[in-house]
Amino acid sequence: MTVPARVLRLGLSLFGRLERSPEGEALPLQAAALPWRRGAKGETELLLVTSRSSGKWIPPKGWPMRGKSLAEAAQIEAYEEAGVRGRISDVSCGAFQRSKTHRALGPITFLIKLYPLEVTEELKTWPEQAQRKRRWFAPEAAADAVQPAELADLLRSFRVPRR
Repeated sequence: MTVPARVLRLGLSLFGRLERSPEGEALPLQAAALPWRRGAKGETELLLVTSRSSGKWIPPKGWPMRGKSLAEAAQIEAYEEAGVRGRISDVSCGAFQRSKTHRALGPITFLIKLYPLEVTEELKTWPEQAQRKRRWFAPEAAADAVQPAELADLLRSFRVPRR
């Protein structure tokens, strides 16, 4: 699908940054954190939050921020949406596409880059606490809880990054 030039111009003004998908489409870009920790028995656990609009389970995500890398933006979103802090990897563990319907533009597909965040602190209060729920999942259960399938595949295949 070719994106009309007027939509690209409007997309840039609304969304800030576009990136080419593997298929060559210019898509609005978002940054997401994949908060993870070691459970009591040493197993990997992944943290998801609910979206504000639909209540579906998602990784904390948001728009690129001026003067911040995508990884840094993802780290800020993890604090605001999930109330966690930690060490973010500057290397994405993958990307997935998500479609939404914009009131003025209609259906829009976003490219979302996912950055692992090793959680070192889980806060009791955080900025979006009243708007979202957070929950720790085993990777397989996290994959079963999310859409689209691309994201589920990333969660299923997640491996703790080497330092």
